[in-house]
Amino acid sequence: MIITLGSIRYDILIDYYPLLLKGAITTIKFSLISVVIGTILGLFLCFLYLSNLKLPKFIYTVYITVFRGTPSLVQILIFHFAVLPSIGVFPAAVSGIVALSFNSGAYISEIFRAGIMSVERGQMEAARSLGMTYNQAMRYVILPQAFKRVIPPLGNVFISMLKNSSLVSIISIQDLTYTGSLISESTLRVWEAWLAVALLYLIMTLFLSWGLRRLESSMTKSEKGEK
Repeated sequence: MIITLGSIRYDILIDYYPLLLKGAITTIKFSLISVVIGTILGLFLCFLYLSNLKLPKFIYTVYITVFRGTPSLVQILIFHFAVLPSIGVFPAAVSGIVALSFNSGAYISEIFRAGIMSVERGQMEAARSLGMTYNQAMRYVILPQAFKRVIPPLGNVFISMLKNSSLVSIISIQDLTYTGSLISESTLRVWEAWLAVALLYLIMTLFLSWGLRRLESSMTKSEKGEK
């Protein structure tokens, strides 16, 4: 069956526009909160790896292996139906945010690890020779340089999380994808519902990609200016 522009019910898109917009806002909120928490978690895990202790490195390795080696959808279901119910009663939104945060943390920790290890070893040695402790050298010398290098890949994680957040619809969170399902079921019009959802995801992704390119460009110009 061929769908043409003339056969699309634009009145449905107009009628459900507020609902679609609300779902898009929910998607952005989930993605942003998950990336922020994942960044904090990832930085903490990165320091576990950088320690010279075997147990923290083992914990880091297990965490990375599990959360990068299993599907995000499975992780959401495990947190929602098994992990969090064993602790207490939590709304579905908490399950979604926790699962996405742990998932993004696994990728962000690797980004931080690569960023810190990319800083020349001489930087740490120079800082220590000036009388700084390891923590001071890491805070004032290594991390500022590493943060500049990890910002672009962190942006890519945010873009990926924006799309992966659609999986929380499986636990009845009214994000953009869940809204598309509601519209499709209530109107019995598949194309209008899912084309609108796809278009909104595309707009958000393109906007984030544009912002990321601008950020990378400004950082490149800043580094050239410093040199």
